[in-house]
Amino acid sequence: MNRFPPWKYALLVIALGVGLIYALPNLFGDDPAVQVSSLRGFELDPDLSNRIEVLLNGAEIEYESLEFGPQRLLVRLANPDRQARAADLLRDELGNDDYVVALNLAPSTPGWLRAVQAEPMVLGLDLQGGVHFLMQVDMDAARTQQLERFTSDIRTVLRQGNIRYRSVRMDRNSVVAELRTVEDREQAVRLIERELDELLIERREGSETFNIRATIDEAVLQELQQTALRQNITTLRNRVNELGVSEPIIQQQGADRIVVQLPGVQDTAEAKRVLGSTATVEYRGVDEQNDPFEAHRTGRVPPQSRLYFMRDGTPILLSRTVIASGDNLIGAAAGFDQQTGQPNVVVTLDGVGARRMLEHTSQNVGNRMAVVFIEHRPDTREVDGEEVQTTRRVEEVISAAVTREPFGRRFQTTGLGSATEAAQLSMLLRAGALAAPMQIIEERTVGPSLGQDNIDQGFRSVLIGFALVLVVMGIYYKVFGLVANLALTANLVLIVALLSLLGATLTLPGIAGIVLTVGMAVDANVLIFERIREELRNGNTPQAAIRAGYEKAFSTIADANVTTLIAAIVLFMFGTGPIKGFAVTLSLGIATSMFTAIIGTRGVISLIYGRRKRVQALAI
Repeated sequence: MNRFPPWKYALLVIALGVGLIYALPNLFGDDPAVQVSSLRGFELDPDLSNRIEVLLNGAEIEYESLEFGPQRLLVRLANPDRQARAADLLRDELGNDDYVVALNLAPSTPGWLRAVQAEPMVLGLDLQGGVHFLMQVDMDAARTQQLERFTSDIRTVLRQGNIRYRSVRMDRNSVVAELRTVEDREQAVRLIERELDELLIERREGSETFNIRATIDEAVLQELQQTALRQNITTLRNRVNELGVSEPIIQQQGADRIVVQLPGVQDTAEAKRVLGSTATVEYRGVDEQNDPFEAHRTGRVPPQSRLYFMRDGTPILLSRTVIASGDNLIGAAAGFDQQTGQPNVVVTLDGVGARRMLEHTSQNVGNRMAVVFIEHRPDTREVDGEEVQTTRRVEEVISAAVTREPFGRRFQTTGLGSATEAAQLSMLLRAGALAAPMQIIEERTVGPSLGQDNIDQGFRSVLIGFALVLVVMGIYYKVFGLVANLALTANLVLIVALLSLLGATLTLPGIAGIVLTVGMAVDANVLIFERIREELRNGNTPQAAIRAGYEKAFSTIADANVTTLIAAIVLFMFGTGPIKGFAVTLSLGIATSMFTAIIGTRGVISLIYGRRKRVQALAI
């Protein structure tokens, strides 16, 4: 008799049961949907549902359902035409109210499957489609940012050289410094040329001053713009990694554009918010000597200060000197203040930022320091009947706390509205600040029609290969062949379940890996069955032949599959894009085929033959 341990039967039942549950969502399709979420990651107002219902009903756009959640609101529609109409309507009505309106494909998975986190496989851009962004880098803003840095650097050089000046300001594409005497100007020219050799210096005469006009060398400017573009691409890659996309495509197009393709992305609003926002922070000292309310009322702001506003609209005066900014950040992590329990972001600065911060806080214990959140948001305006893409700079003070003691490299930022906002801010800061603002000038949610031929041909190839293997195994090995066919079916179910459970992106090369796995999955059974037949020819009893066949074929099966698995791992480690998709499905197929071929078929064979005391012959 061949006894199969009960725990192995239990393992088989559990594995197949879990596999069926997590493979089932792939039988349900997707619904065209429109997703609305907060631009900054805030929780949505519950009244937004009623507002959207009124808008859709007023435009006579029928919708299937409206699902509200704290982070997003999803409107399911019957077809892509209604989806496009609803998206255009909501963008017009909500686009300027700090909301992101994005197209989406919402899985129509039943609620009882969603309750156990069962979701369908994520298909690649060549199969299901995904999100396609064309992003325009604002080179004018990059130039302005660089001029602002040089303006600050020139002030620093003049102060360190003890040179008195009336003003240092930006004037179009140059920086103008006004000095009081010719001697001061000549000394300033020498210092600036020595410290800032990227600038071209011209001497200009003012009515009462002796001026210097500094412009950026054109070759240096071109290099700065290319550096900004490369840094933005790197930053986008980091941000996409934060989104968890497995096979993104991020590449330069032309001199100032970047193409971003995110295959299989479901939460397009999150992708749009993370990719399209330019977020950073600045740390500035608070002007405690002047009245911000009076400055706001009269419009007269002290020369060394700037007028900002807190989140509740309260005016506040801050120093023009930036202590540290997003460029000095090397780390940011969201958490909670141990004393107050409020959300915070723990910030780590580089050496330059830490030195400035320590110097400022050492001299200003007891005074307030403000945290300014800065964001460049894409904006569309209509000028002379044509839509013009612009960038809107939004600045708000999120915190103005008293400095209790000096600190430098590591400290925390508080005053955030929620844990979600803290996580959003830390993610953007951790991914890195963009060197230049960008705006999305083209957005496409690519539907299944793009890869429908690939889907049909891939499915057909799997089906034909599967059917041929079933027929050959059933004819050649009879009952044992039918058992192998059951194992092959279970193997496909487990592959699909694992791909769904792990959230791996299935691409066309991934389907090729599944087709290859279908052919390889029966190799183990062929080795086992041939070994059983050999044992029968040697005169062993059927029960002994079954036991010997599984035991003696195991080492050969393990060797063959382990070497293939090593090759798949190497492909995954050193391959890119489609190669990784092939390696993932091949690796999963090897693991599941060994499980179903060795344990699965042994359990079924034991049910058929194992409990019989005498077996005259095997149907093999």
